[in-house]
Amino acid sequence: MASEFMYAVVVHDKNDFRYEKVPKPKPGPGEVLVKINRVGICAADPKVFHGLGYFSPIVYEHAPIIAGHEFIGEVFELGRGVEQELGLEIGDRVIMENIVPCGKCYYCRSGLYNLCSVHIIPGFKMNGGWAQYMIYPKGSIIHKVPRGLSIDAAVYIEPFACAVYAVERAGVKLDDTVVLVGCGPIGLGMLTAAKLKSPKKLIAADTHDYRLDVARSIGADITVNVKKENLVDQVLRETDGLGADIVLEAVGSPTATKQAVDMLKKRGRLLVFGVYPQETSLDWSVISDIKELEIIGAHLGAYSYPTAIRLLSKGYVKVDKIVTHNFPLSEWRTAIETVEKRLDGAIKVTMTPP
Repeated sequence: MASEFMYAVVVHDKNDFRYEKVPKPKPGPGEVLVKINRVGICAADPKVFHGLGYFSPIVYEHAPIIAGHEFIGEVFELGRGVEQELGLEIGDRVIMENIVPCGKCYYCRSGLYNLCSVHIIPGFKMNGGWAQYMIYPKGSIIHKVPRGLSIDAAVYIEPFACAVYAVERAGVKLDDTVVLVGCGPIGLGMLTAAKLKSPKKLIAADTHDYRLDVARSIGADITVNVKKENLVDQVLRETDGLGADIVLEAVGSPTATKQAVDMLKKRGRLLVFGVYPQETSLDWSVISDIKELEIIGAHLGAYSYPTAIRLLSKGYVKVDKIVTHNFPLSEWRTAIETVEKRLDGAIKVTMTPP
């Protein structure tokens, strides 16, 4: 008889994640039970652990809750009606988008489902993927993933979809000078997507030389270690004093955001994807009266999963440079510490359930 229990990392409160045995879920009508193959650690996950960011109280409000919104798995059991409605079969490799839109609010009806007012995100308002099994609920957006795609590439779909969405929002053009700030997993995904747009010049900035080495291997024309060089001065030198057309902010740093405003040319565009641990202030007179800048936010990866899967399948993404570590799910604490401290050249850290 199959086990009625499974192992998962459960959020109970601030600084209180537990690897424990919990009931294995059963799919209801319209639901899909997925056996999880691999999960990723997002920059938001350590913030949830430490109680940082605007979103941590939301998670604690729904605790106990299984963590994790980056995952890849295969169909294990289908709820009533799913096979006919979604065309899924047992064994299909599938990914669910990282929001379950309500389909009824103003934003969903306007096609902006990533801004859904109800906003159910795995690991935040519903059980996530840091487990042996997970329910993809009725109404979730599910994509089949080719079996030929490596497991490292498959687990990178969610962050890369976010990166693709951000670059599309930024509107990168052929003659643009683009600065990427933050060479983490999503930042390097942005660099990859931006490179495919063939801009005039790509400048990547980070605090770690090993990440900048990866950025160069992916296609950055110039790299800047902001601990050793002045990023704003370097960008101004590379643009004859004008500044960058676009800055892609992928680190969630108040200092980086201020520098972005300083290094942009007049009428330049700042794309903000970073998740900030606290509120951040800017000199709004520079944004309005002096430079007439555009500031654009990007949230999740709406409409970008098929593109991400296609580009990954075609080998356009150097996943082997980005997905650097994998731990057993039971070693989640070591995995989070590896992300936070960037140990042993860590970029994208993943975990494998038992």
